[in-house]
Amino acid sequence: MPMKRQVYLSDMPLEEARRGYMELLEQCGALDPGPPELIPVQEAAGRVTARPVYAVVSSPHYHAAAMDGIAVRAADTFGASDTAPKRLRLGSRAVVVDTGDPLPAGCDAVIMIEDVHFISDEEFEITAAAVPWQHVRAVGEDVVATEMILPANHLLRPYDLGGILAGGVTEVAVHPRPRVALLPTGDELVEPGSALAPGSIIEYNSRMFAAMVEQWGGQPLSLGITPDRYELLKERLLTALAEADIVLINAGSSAGRDDYTAALIGELGRVFAHGVAIKPGKPVVLGVVQNKPVIGVPGYPVSAVLGMELFVAPIIYARQGLAVPARPQARVTVSRKIVSSIGVQEFVRLKLGQVGDKLMATPISRGAGMITSLIRADAMLRIPEMVEGYQAGEQVEVELLRPLEEVRQTTVVIGSHDLALDIMGSFLRQRDPRASLSSAHVGSLGGLNAIKRGEAHCAGTHLLDEQSGEYNVAYIQRLLPGRPVVLVNLVYRQQGLLVAKGNPKNIRGVRDLARPDVTFVNRQRGAGTRVLMDYLLKQEGLDPSAIQGYQREEYTHMAVAAAVASGAADAGMGILAAARALDLEFIPVGEERYDLCVAGEYWHTPYIQRLLAVMADPAFREAVRALGGYDLRDCGRVMWSCGVEV
Repeated sequence: MPMKRQVYLSDMPLEEARRGYMELLEQCGALDPGPPELIPVQEAAGRVTARPVYAVVSSPHYHAAAMDGIAVRAADTFGASDTAPKRLRLGSRAVVVDTGDPLPAGCDAVIMIEDVHFISDEEFEITAAAVPWQHVRAVGEDVVATEMILPANHLLRPYDLGGILAGGVTEVAVHPRPRVALLPTGDELVEPGSALAPGSIIEYNSRMFAAMVEQWGGQPLSLGITPDRYELLKERLLTALAEADIVLINAGSSAGRDDYTAALIGELGRVFAHGVAIKPGKPVVLGVVQNKPVIGVPGYPVSAVLGMELFVAPIIYARQGLAVPARPQARVTVSRKIVSSIGVQEFVRLKLGQVGDKLMATPISRGAGMITSLIRADAMLRIPEMVEGYQAGEQVEVELLRPLEEVRQTTVVIGSHDLALDIMGSFLRQRDPRASLSSAHVGSLGGLNAIKRGEAHCAGTHLLDEQSGEYNVAYIQRLLPGRPVVLVNLVYRQQGLLVAKGNPKNIRGVRDLARPDVTFVNRQRGAGTRVLMDYLLKQEGLDPSAIQGYQREEYTHMAVAAAVASGAADAGMGILAAARALDLEFIPVGEERYDLCVAGEYWHTPYIQRLLAVMADPAFREAVRALGGYDLRDCGRVMWSCGVEV
């Protein structure tokens, strides 16, 4: 059994890897759809025609009345006018018909009932002549027998099924759904719902893959978790090859001691590429075994999804005779600098929002293991191999992951993080399914600067002025002089020290953070919590350099709580709600005011008025209170304004 560490066999540019791999698969016959399946038309939505569909009957198959009225011979009506009405009698050449009735023999037109004036039960008068085939659906008007209704390689939509059935066809030949075997690997993997031990990882990638495969028209075959044992993995791979058209081995594609995918594919077949110049997703393995594609998909979820979209989707679509659908694109303005490495094509997830006349794009966390970044993303930015990134304010083309109209209904909140914003976003969506809230966590000062640059509708802020003891106003006056804004309160919240359950280090206050046996996790520069922390240290006469971990920064209260809960730090500054969420001890240091600073030009727009409506909702307030440590006594109240009529 191979035990030596594997290295990357290649580091191909993306387009070269995709093109070369698809050419290899075509040569192997791996992209051929296979023998067609004949299925009932009513079951064919979402399938792809394997050959053209021809009508076996015409539709309609008889001359049919297209209106309620009287079927006539057009020649009998000639000469009728407003000044010279013509009278006709019902009979073999003038017959009352309803829409859809067969046209009586000898008749070639229908006069709408609205244009008929009955003189008696048997006689009627008209004031306009009919033209031949007026208001008549002639034989084959829609479909003519033997006519092609649909071509081959056509993705069947609901109305396509109606057209096929109208042509007298009850069964249709379709390409078989590509069978895709999903083979997750790793000793650390456990099934969802299992008890978690240190080092265990919930296996959810294969569930994501299955949903993606179905969305692309394939048939997923889940084979269960395989431990990191070479011979067992080999056995499972051979089983998968016997059952499937495509095999995906998830994890084990990198260069670790237990990463066997590349070696296994190489033993049983051919490795076309091991490593592609993309970020994330570099350690992908592209191979062929028994003339079937076998792909080693990286284990990190963001890398895995990107690998699926770049390399697996084209194979599944090609086997159905289809091209991968192109995502819609939009031109956006980058809200802050994005740095990228030369020589690698990087894919960056973005949050979008319409702010004024600009569609603003804010990068989301770029970690390959951040599944939530995929959930939150509105768009994807591709940074070419030879581009080092983009400057703030630069315009770029992005691929949309969410409808543009929905993006344009998004309220953009940039600034300090608070859990109440997440609840607000959920309530906002419940009130109006078109609306959403985008929250970027860059700290209070970062939020006010975003307002200054015109990049947000409002900013979350809780900046304490040391001289006055007041919140936010002094900073706004200094950073946004003369800028029309409205400061509206969201919550008051308890700030304090988060420590492990039972407080094993016996931390009682800020002064204990300077002890040599205590490690600390801080918030980022510009965060209101960081400002408060520095204020408290100054009050205690403590030098920040005396605190172990002072330079370690996190961007949210929950990230600080997670660091403490995991043992990576003994203490951190955060809110009570974060401590309760992760079952930590909380040592209060005081109450602070958390406000939303609203750009004045948006105060009267739906972006903000919808938020105010949510703040006034008793159910929203109760949901926030339930988190713990929140007081909503001024929620929705204007605390200060400048240049805006409120």
